[in-house]
Amino acid sequence: MTPITEVEGRRLALSNLEKVLYPVTGFTKGEVLHYYAVNAAAILPHLRDRPVSFLRYPDGPDGQVFFTKNVPPGTPDWVTTAEVPRSEGPARMVLVQDLPSLMWAANLVTEFHTHQWVVRDPGVADRIVFDLDPGAPATVVDCCRVALWLRERLADDGIDAFVKTSGSKGLHLLAAVRSASSEQVSEYAKQLAVEAERAMPRLVLHRMTRSLRPGKVFVDWSQNAARKTTATPYTLRARPEPTVSAPVTWSEVEECTARAQLAFQAPDIAPRLQDHGDLLAPLLDPDTAAPLP
Repeated sequence: MTPITEVEGRRLALSNLEKVLYPVTGFTKGEVLHYYAVNAAAILPHLRDRPVSFLRYPDGPDGQVFFTKNVPPGTPDWVTTAEVPRSEGPARMVLVQDLPSLMWAANLVTEFHTHQWVVRDPGVADRIVFDLDPGAPATVVDCCRVALWLRERLADDGIDAFVKTSGSKGLHLLAAVRSASSEQVSEYAKQLAVEAERAMPRLVLHRMTRSLRPGKVFVDWSQNAARKTTATPYTLRARPEPTVSAPVTWSEVEECTARAQLAFQAPDIAPRLQDHGDLLAPLLDPDTAAPLP
């Protein structure tokens, strides 16, 4: 019998709680739900008002993995949805606005991916993102070098950058911006990616060409396009272990000499939040947003 749980007055059917989703560690679906419940205060502000794309992996990362952008069938009527413009025509997407919605979505077993804009201003960016993706044998250690260069370059333009792990191989660099379209932010991000490649030609690549990727860090600026989404801070990832896209300090980036130093799993997050708070909270403060040069 499927357990029924009440969350802030909403009744939720939570299924298959004993199902192992991460075989390497034995991490279960029940533990996934516990992770989101415990850390909801940190993740919800980064989800709120942003249409969500779900990367679902209901049988674990070794099973079927697929994106869901439209409102999934069976979505409760109390889950907030919104019409979102797309090139092929408007679509309706989910907004995860509160704890019941977060737990309902987590029960689907999903990564959370969000746009760089909020639903009231689609296509008007409120943040910029760089996805630093290492091509083997490059690792996150090499990404740290690139992140530090980008932080200084952004600072030259009056933009404060923050950083998180991707939860996979690399890093995500983020900053709050204002008064710019997604197209303008994309152009600016590409400009900086090109500059990074010129400054570090043996390490950095701004093009996606796979034949050029080995041993280099691809600075993916394209995720600033209005249609693109990026893994939300604190989301679990569909990897062999329950890794998390975790905010980190710049000191951790500066001191990183091994991949393990910037690899965080679900049990690590609550203690980090207790020690550091939400390191990405400044992204949510309008006063920290800077105009593009």
